[in-house]
Amino acid sequence: MKKLLTAAFFLLTLAPVFSQSKNEEAIRKVLNDQLQAWNRGNIDDFMKGYWKSDSLIFVGKSGVTYGYQNTLDNYKKNYKDTVQMGKLFFEVLQVKPLSGDTYFVVGKWFLKRTVGDIGGIYTLLFKKINGKWLIIADHSS
Repeated sequence: MKKLLTAAFFLLTLAPVFSQSKNEEAIRKVLNDQLQAWNRGNIDDFMKGYWKSDSLIFVGKSGVTYGYQNTLDNYKKNYKDTVQMGKLFFEVLQVKPLSGDTYFVVGKWFLKRTVGDIGGIYTLLFKKINGKWLIIADHSS
């Protein structure tokens, strides 16, 4: 009986670790899906990783943008074609849980382009909404 209780306790203590690993894997999948969409030249699919809400916050070199539609419009204005979009690369530096349904992500982004390469750092706030991990705040510089 003692061995059974010890085994049960051990499994219960591992549950949060498995959950965290599963969440991190799902978040990395969202980022990979965005990467693939961008490199296909599809900004609409790239935006599927963002919360479709007026409360979405995007902070970039031009300041703060509020809302999904405004963020989408800015992407389309600044990256009019695949030449401007180039090929996107991400390097995820950290994925840190803040709570069971909120994660903080830090990474580097890089665009390889014939019109000049650019890159920088990003911080993302992911939240699980209706069973999906979505970016609710993005600060890319």
